[in-house]
Formats: sequence, C-alpha cells, structure tokens
Amino acid sequence: MQDNKVHIFDTTLRDGEQVPGCKLDTHQKLIIAERLDFLGVDVIEAGFPVSSPGDFNSVSEIAKIVKNATVCGLTRAVENDIKVAAEALKHAKFPRIHTGIGTSDSHIKFKFNTTQDKVIERAIGAVSYAKSFVEDVEFYAEDAGRTDNAFLAKICEEVIKAGATVLNIPDTTGYCLPEEYGAKIKYLREHVKGIEHVILSCHCHNDLGMATANSIAGVINGARQIECTINGIGERAGNTALEEVVMVLKQHPYLDLHTNINTKLLYDTSIMVREKMGMPVQPNKAIVGANAFAHSSGIHQDGVIKNRETYEIMDPKEVGVTESAIVLTARSGRAALAYRAKKIGYELTKIQLDLAYTSFLTCADNQKEVKDDDIHSIMKSVNQISKIAIA
Repeated sequence: MQDNKVHIFDTTLRDGEQVPGCKLDTHQKLIIAERLDFLGVDVIEAGFPVSSPGDFNSVSEIAKIVKNATVCGLTRAVENDIKVAAEALKHAKFPRIHTGIGTSDSHIKFKFNTTQDKVIERAIGAVSYAKSFVEDVEFYAEDAGRTDNAFLAKICEEVIKAGATVLNIPDTTGYCLPEEYGAKIKYLREHVKGIEHVILSCHCHNDLGMATANSIAGVINGARQIECTINGIGERAGNTALEEVVMVLKQHPYLDLHTNINTKLLYDTSIMVREKMGMPVQPNKAIVGANAFAHSSGIHQDGVIKNRETYEIMDPKEVGVTESAIVLTARSGRAALAYRAKKIGYELTKIQLDLAYTSFLTCADNQKEVKDDDIHSIMKSVNQISKIAIA
C-alpha cells in the first residue's frame, strides 16, 4: 500500500501517559483527544483497555466523541485483552485493535520462555481473533528493532494472511541506527509476500536520541505510518515527537511525502499536553521549545533582523508561534538593541544608539537577559545625557 501520504498515529494518550507522573483522568483525555482529532491525526491510540477500569472507560468515551480519526485500543496477544478492547471501541466510527507480541530473541527466550514457532502461532491467533471484531487490525512485533530480519519477515507474512491491515515495526528500545532501521523497513518491503496490501508503521523510541531520524528513515524506505506523541513524551527517554516528524516532512518537499496535520496548531497543542500532563518541555526542544525561534547571539540576531531565513528554516507562524524572539543578552549587538527599542517606541539615532549600547552592555553583564523595562530605564538615561549635551 504505497502512496505519498504518511499517516500520523498519535499515542500520547497511551504510550505518552505511561510516563511516571503523567496520569490523566478521563475528562483530560477527552480534551486532548478532541484536539488531536482537530489537529488532523489519522489514528488516536486512546489507551490499553484491559489495563484498568479507568482506561477502559477513557477509551470508550473517546470512541464516542472522535469524529474523523481512527480510534485504536492496545492489547497483548491475549484473547481477553482483545475482547475487552473490542467492547471499549464499539462506539468508534473507525475502530482499530492494536495487538502483538515480542519477536526478538531476547523477548522470546527471557520474556516468554518459548520458541519462534509458538510466537508465530500466538501472533496469528491474536490477529485472527481481533479480526472477528473489527476490520482494521494492527499487529506490533515488539522489539522488532533487535529482531532478526528473516524471522521478522516470516511473522509479518503470517499475520498478513491472518488479516492484519497495518504492521507496526517498533524500535522498542531505541537501539537502531537510522540506516539500520531504514534497511529493516526496506527488507520487509522486498521480502514479505502481500506487503503491498498493508501499511508499514514506524514506532521508535528515543533512548539514543534517534527516534525522529529513525522514523524518517522508515518512511523514506516505504513505511507510511509514524507512531508518535506530542512533545515526544513516552516511556524512558520518550517516543518520536509528532511535531518533529511532521515538520521534517513539510520542510523537505523533495521527499514527496505529506501528512494531514494542521501545523499551525502544533504549538498550542504542545502547550495543552504540557499543562494537562504536568510535563515541562525543555527550552531547546525542536519546533515547540521556548528557544526554538529565539536568537541571542549578535551575529544571528543581525542576520534574522535583515532576513529571517538566514538563521531560520521554518516560519514560526507555520507552527503557531507568533514571531521570532530577539532575546537581548551580553552577546547581542547594536542591531538587536535598536530592533527591540523600536518595538517599544524608540527610533534611535546613531548617537543615541551608541550611548544606549554602552549602558546596555553594563546592564547585560549583570543579568541573564535585558527586558523591555530595562530598555526604558536605559533610554531615560540616554535622554538625560542628550539634554545635558545640548545644554
């Protein structure tokens, strides 16, 4: 199933909520789910219904209100998990059951104490049972990143025969290099019979900081779904960040890949998730961090003031940020000071700017950032000096 659209599968409410301290109640989940639907995500993984009565209720309520996206419930390859998920999803306009099992030697030997053949048997059984409830069944091969490609291809082929519509190839531990992960997706596309009838999906973790790079490598090599979270929240070091992969694809049109995401809602959505989950976003976080469009170096500031594209590859308005920020510090130059002064009502002559800049540097050396109130104080001093000079 090969086209140019990359489906965005958001798991903020499932994998994202597994972060310690990020527990949401049903009302909060409904608010986020509505926003995700409005944002344009294709699939909302609403939770793990069998895990608790609260999660079951949340998935059920989300299924009732989501108008456009597919609503997905996670299960293990266990019949009761699947039955419970089907019940939770019964009101969904577009329901999907997401079931699977670990496929790496580590999982087969130490987690399940079983054999590859038994794992394939369980996978087939889970997909077949899920298919009896819903048409759309996604199979995950947990720890696919560390799974032998030949065995991975074999189990993928068998679950396609059993009715899987989506194959999730997770780099569960964030171990893969982008070239390695991309090659794994390419291998499956070339060696799995029936692969053209399903969607290959990337589910990457960020343990080594490569979740976004791996997901992009995956879609370049033929995957057409990325599983991700707002702000990259998730287990351990987090998941692929939705805002990052969406903007990578948007900023590289030569890849000829696109999503349905309304990017102008990214920043507000980031703030919503941050506040509801109580999970701060690091200032230097790509796309949605406080410093993503902020400039404090004099050289950079001068360039951005003259032409934004000298140091910004994205227009901040494209992700919902009003404008670039010129942050005044001891590294700022005259151009930045004149720019900020003009913003608050001062059109400085060269003499006034020289006088103001001397005072500005003194102020900047004594504090991390020079604010607008500081500029007002500086300009009062400059005006007084100017009056004395004239007198």
